[in-house]
Amino acid sequence: FIINMVDEATLQVVRGALRGVKVAAPHDRVLKNECCFSFDTAESPGGIYINLRTFQAFGEDFLALDQQRTKNTLYLHEKAHRVPLEEEGDAEKEAVKIRPEGGMQVSLGGGPKYRLEKKKELVVMDPSAGSTLRVPLPCPDLPELLLQAIASLEAHEDSSTKDHVTEWAEELRPSRYAENLPQLEASRKISPNPKDWRCDESGVTENLWLNLSTGFIGSGRQNFDGSGGNGAALRHYEATGRKYPLVVKLGTLSPHGGDVYSYADDENDMVLDPYLAQHLAHWGINMMQMEKTEKTTAELQLEMNLNYEYSRITEEGSKMTPLSGPGLTGLINLGNTCYMNSVMQLLAKVPEFRSKYVDPAGEIFKSAPTDPTMDLGSQLSKVAVALTQGRTGHTLPPDAPSTDNTDEAQGVHPPKPTASEDLKVLTRAVRPAYFKSVIGKGHPEFSTFHQQDAVEFFQHLLNQVARFERAGAQRMGGAAAATLPTPDYFSFQVQERDQCSESKLLRYKFQDSNVLALGIPEEAATNRAEVDAYKERAQQYQAAGETGQKPEPVIPNVPFAACIERFAAPEEMADVFSPALGCKVPATRTTRLASFPPYLMLSFKRYYVAENWVPKKLEVAVDVPTRINLEHLRGKGPQPGEALQPDVPEGPQQAPAPALTADPVLVAQLASMGFSEAACTRAALAVKNAGPEAAMEWVLAHMEDPDINAPLEPASSAASGGAVSEEALSTLSGMGFTSKQAEKALKACDGNVERAVDWLFSHADDPMEDEEPQQGAAQPAPAVVDGPGEYELVGFVSHMGSNTACGHYVAHIRVDGRWVIYNDEKVAESEHPPLDLGYMYMFKQIDV
Repeated sequence: FIINMVDEATLQVVRGALRGVKVAAPHDRVLKNECCFSFDTAESPGGIYINLRTFQAFGEDFLALDQQRTKNTLYLHEKAHRVPLEEEGDAEKEAVKIRPEGGMQVSLGGGPKYRLEKKKELVVMDPSAGSTLRVPLPCPDLPELLLQAIASLEAHEDSSTKDHVTEWAEELRPSRYAENLPQLEASRKISPNPKDWRCDESGVTENLWLNLSTGFIGSGRQNFDGSGGNGAALRHYEATGRKYPLVVKLGTLSPHGGDVYSYADDENDMVLDPYLAQHLAHWGINMMQMEKTEKTTAELQLEMNLNYEYSRITEEGSKMTPLSGPGLTGLINLGNTCYMNSVMQLLAKVPEFRSKYVDPAGEIFKSAPTDPTMDLGSQLSKVAVALTQGRTGHTLPPDAPSTDNTDEAQGVHPPKPTASEDLKVLTRAVRPAYFKSVIGKGHPEFSTFHQQDAVEFFQHLLNQVARFERAGAQRMGGAAAATLPTPDYFSFQVQERDQCSESKLLRYKFQDSNVLALGIPEEAATNRAEVDAYKERAQQYQAAGETGQKPEPVIPNVPFAACIERFAAPEEMADVFSPALGCKVPATRTTRLASFPPYLMLSFKRYYVAENWVPKKLEVAVDVPTRINLEHLRGKGPQPGEALQPDVPEGPQQAPAPALTADPVLVAQLASMGFSEAACTRAALAVKNAGPEAAMEWVLAHMEDPDINAPLEPASSAASGGAVSEEALSTLSGMGFTSKQAEKALKACDGNVERAVDWLFSHADDPMEDEEPQQGAAQPAPAVVDGPGEYELVGFVSHMGSNTACGHYVAHIRVDGRWVIYNDEKVAESEHPPLDLGYMYMFKQIDV
């Protein structure tokens, strides 16, 4: 520990730069661990520089830029290297001494623990002279304010630190029946010994569930493949008048709880029982003395749904060679963020996206707001640069082991990991924490660390990118004018042709979309005989008490052409408005694509909600070709000689009805099933509060809508007039909108500035009355770009899990003629890409 001293001349320079330096208060936003514009940290070759005015950190390459933007000249410079803790005792002491939340002790990939040895210095920049003064720390001679500012930064937790959740966990809700659960008189005591447990109906000894109200022990329900149980527990619930819905799986009991299921129609799912210990005690079971003897439902779901596809999708057992460098950078999982990582890897392979966010990155950073970490443009560029250029902010030290993995791939046991092994991950992957924060800000789902649907995230991402590019096109310089808005590369129009069953007249409707969702016709499987034989073997295996050889699973193989045929097939609709008749009548609908985008995102409807409202997954393989031709799906609009419906507004003209409000009870019922509040509210309004069944059908039919989870805006009462606040006008004008635009938006949003900003973003291309076009302004590009219907596959995202609220996502992308797997931070050459198990596929148009 060395105390550094400075002379008076140095102190004079330091005192002259003190203006604006402050002590970090608990409420201040401190971003000290990572550069705002890159992924540089204290472990990067140049270390990290922390602005003593803004408390923001910057890598060496962006130090001058921050100084120009903030005019600050005082920085705390930190540079760190890792010192392994070789002895177990030392590691334990270090774990007590060093706070994990401060980022000081890290273990990536199960490597050994270590401590970071940091060197710190005060940096005083003199831009006019082009010189830099450095004062090694600690230095007690520095002014007291400066010492306090540095100490406050060291003690302050980085504001980007967040608690993460377990990757595979599903969020369970407490059962509404738990608190006042009726329990019959305890006529029996349940033995704590698992060997004594038997199904009261059949005598089977596995997969046993105790009804917490009646004390009945019954077998669980059958799975789709015939395994699981005989359903005695459910039959008992039905036989007792459906009054006692809560059951617990005996083999999962432990001091931490157990699997509880509710058979009630409004839950019918795994739930939490906050009073489980009390309910078990009624039947003589001391939960604190129980030991888990069977797999939990979640573990069984993973085994059933993942064992086959996980090994296929992650290519478990293959001799995969790790890759790194430009275009081969991984994204570290922050906790259930694999859906985001996989989508971003796909998007980074779009050249037009790179031209907007990689090439002009310097201009985007230069024009960033005060806090770049909350600026979508800056964080998009930061991630895009890392993924395309391999800029991770870290390099391996000269004495580090080689990253070659040949021996391990050939089955040779690798040497014991060292501290450098952890560094390998950091040299090949980045941690997109700031991007995750800004892209999810304000969204009820993507702002959390719960698992999400990759398709929904892709659509949300395009919406957010569209808003940024409308408002910040000038920040990208010539790239914005030379290319289309990013979402337009994925946008296409769907044509719906409805033929009235009574008048036989036709009506054409067109709607925008950015994902082509295809259903999977299981009945078209080419191996139906093998699937049926497997189900029979599985039932026999179950009947024999799960003894003998467990049958290998066989899943249906459905041709890709069959999925296209289902999409193109005529569909009988029950209630379609006929303008000619003025009422709703049955109609035949044929769906086609009115345009083909440069990049086609295709997804399969693998996930659905069963009749009992339990999320399910179609265990089906669809062999997707690497080249497809969809020209036969092109819709050409009304044709000569066709008899069309009159062009009148849909529905009879009536006096305006009172504004409908969503039934809060109905919204709560839908939300309890895992849907967002916005989607539930839209469903309730769409079906006019008709009930949960109708609302559920509406939600399922509109899951692919881009705005399904977007917050709803209340109907405006001031859209047709009324004065607006001069202060509000000034605020919007200061954001770059014209006075006409600002006034129209405020009138449409009852004077609410925040809503007016959203309105302007969503109506950016709408013409404003009496508004002259700005001199030199670029004309808006068409919303939909059309091209040939021939495509080649760029990459795809696969999902492993029972539904999109849990599980894991992986991306496979073709790079330089070879397939590469992107499994979060792990990037490797792919030997057997599972083309038949993908969830969403990105195709690139072939220019013919």
